[in-house]
Amino acid sequence: MTEGEMLLKGYGVTTAEMFYRMPDYINVLNSFVWQDYDRAPDHERLFEFVEYWQREIEGPLHSVRFTHRKLIAPGEWRHVTGEFPLH
Repeated sequence: MTEGEMLLKGYGVTTAEMFYRMPDYINVLNSFVWQDYDRAPDHERLFEFVEYWQREIEGPLHSVRFTHRKLIAPGEWRHVTGEFPLH
């Protein structure tokens, strides 16, 4: 699927910041930023990545903070009752 098709099907940009600990330095928190197109509220791709991290990467996750922004949304319509002429 192209990016345009994904946006028209309801996908938006999800950005996640993962805080994790290195196995050798357990008292130090590091951060990793991940970004991809995903659909709210399920966030399938984000959860797949978190599962991959827990399964394949040695640094245990401390926490994950994420945000989602839909890039294409329905247009806003409002009724205007006045007119302002310009000279």
